Amino acid sequence: MIDLYYWPTPNGHKVTLFLEEAGLEYKIHPVNIGAGDQFKPDFLAISPNNRMPAIVDHAPADGGEPISIFESGAILLYLAEKTGSFLPQDLRGRKTVMEWLFWQVGGLGPMAGQNHHFVQYAPERIPYAMERYVKETNRLYGVLNKRLEGREFIAGDVYSIADMACYPWIVPWERQQQDLNAFPNLKRWFEAIRQRPATAAAYAKGEPWSSAKPMSDEDKKVLFGQTSDNVKR
Repeated sequence: MIDLYYWPTPNGHKVTLFLEEAGLEYKIHPVNIGAGDQFKPDFLAISPNNRMPAIVDHAPADGGEPISIFESGAILLYLAEKTGSFLPQDLRGRKTVMEWLFWQVGGLGPMAGQNHHFVQYAPERIPYAMERYVKETNRLYGVLNKRLEGREFIAGDVYSIADMACYPWIVPWERQQQDLNAFPNLKRWFEAIRQRPATAAAYAKGEPWSSAKPMSDEDKKVLFGQTSDNVKR
């Protein structure tokens, strides 16, 4: 059994994508990031950066005590190694998946996240910041589109944790002010993953906590007003 500490965000969806694909048994523990659940001591004990997702594996491969893992990229890598799935075993294939996994966690995720912040949530509209991150998101879409030319998936012919990491960050393409029609290879890849049964199941798991309700000012203070004091609590 795996305990998944989760909220239906792109990073949260990464982990449910893997768990559904692999058929692993798991239990979701919702972490309401607008309400500040990520600062509760029990959660900080397994996720010291006060960010979800995080997992606790009660049946680690070494047969020892339960293992907790935080950071979505680290979780995907851990689960891939645990199950022997969605990560090539050969040197070059593994290298390629790792490159694109880190590309997502170091580039696509942070840049699209800043796009979301300044375009959707910032209390004041800052044209320079908005243009900066919309354009950088566009550049990264172009990088991925080029990579997918002549390839079914990011690492080649096999679906991998690199695809699982990137896909949820492309789902909100309209909110990111992007046009998938301008990236035909990316659009083809996106539609192929969207149609996978495990993808539908993963996103369905988040529906109980998904809401079209606008983020309140209080929610924004919790999410965007964090300092070191929040970690000390």
